[in-house]
Amino acid sequence: MRFDENGLITVVVQDSVTSEVLMVAWANEDAVKLMKDTGYTHFWSRSRKRLWKKGEESGHFQKIISMQTDCDSDTLLVRVEQTGVACHTGSATCFNETIFGDTDRTSAVIPVLKRIIQHRKKDPSPDSYTCKLFDDENKMCKKIVEEAGEFVLSVKDGSQEEMAWELADLIYHAMVAIEKTGLPMEKVFEKLSERMK
Repeated sequence: MRFDENGLITVVVQDSVTSEVLMVAWANEDAVKLMKDTGYTHFWSRSRKRLWKKGEESGHFQKIISMQTDCDSDTLLVRVEQTGVACHTGSATCFNETIFGDTDRTSAVIPVLKRIIQHRKKDPSPDSYTCKLFDDENKMCKKIVEEAGEFVLSVKDGSQEEMAWELADLIYHAMVAIEKTGLPMEKVFEKLSERMK
C-alpha cells in the first residue's frame, strides 16, 4: 500500500450488504495492521493525533467483511457490518447532504428503504402497509408471487415504464420478506457469486 507524505491512506467504508458509503477516514500502517489483526475498523485521527477504534465510545462498531485497495494502492475500500450508525451525528451514513442532483434515481434508495422496513418491524403502526404484510405471512408471500407475475407480463409487453413499476413492487415485497424472515443477504450474495463461475 502507498501511504501519503503524512503516512496515511484514505479509507472508504461501505455497508457490506447495501454498498452504501458510510464514511471516509484515514489510517496509518498501525491502524491497517489493527484492522487485519482484530477484524474491526481502526483509524488515525488527524485532529487528535492518535489511533482510534470505530465505536470505542459509541458502541457503533464496524466488523470488517472485506478490504481492497484501488489500482494505485493509495486508497482502501473496507466493507463492514455496521453496528448502530456510522456518523457521529447519529445518522446511518456521513453522506446525507445532496449538493447537486438527486439520489431518487440511484441505488441510494435501497438502504433508505431497508431502514424504513426495519423501523416498521421494530415500531409497528396499524396504518402501515409494511406492517400489515409482516402480520400476514400468506399475504406477504402471495404479493411476491403476484408482483413476479406482473413483472414477467410487463417484460412481454415491452413497456419500460411498466417493467420499472412492477420490478419496484417485486423488490419492495421481497425486501419485506427478507426482513420478516431474517434471511442474511450474505448467504444470497454467496449464492450469486456461485453463478459467476
